[in-house]
Amino acid sequence: MEPIKIDIAILAPVQKVWDYFNKPEHIVNWNFASEDWHCPRASNDLRVGGKLETRMEAKDGSFGFDFVGIYDEIIPLQLIRYYLEDGRKVEVYFQEIDANTTKVTEVFDPEAANSAEMQREGWYAILDNFHKYVENN
Repeated sequence: MEPIKIDIAILAPVQKVWDYFNKPEHIVNWNFASEDWHCPRASNDLRVGGKLETRMEAKDGSFGFDFVGIYDEIIPLQLIRYYLEDGRKVEVYFQEIDANTTKVTEVFDPEAANSAEMQREGWYAILDNFHKYVENN
């Protein structure tokens, strides 16, 4: 299957976008696709070989899952590459458009269980939640 690509422009400097994307105290505030979900915990060892670990759960406790990525490449303020436990690859690009605008692009390998469109919508909903969090804080 072809990788899925999504992007969004955020009205914030690249340093703020980078920090809010990577620091656990921020990740727990945006890393979910809808208001009936939350991210009760996150840890991030942002270095090659380090792990990103987050927990996503329905607020009613009916469902939840852990998300784990292992970093392959990090170029501060520009690029993060990692792979998931099932081997799928994820790339996140941070592009400074101007002093107060940053474009974030995510490219990820889809998994086989859900349609590409459903995965695109889910990842985009999380990216949009991130966008709102950064611009409102």
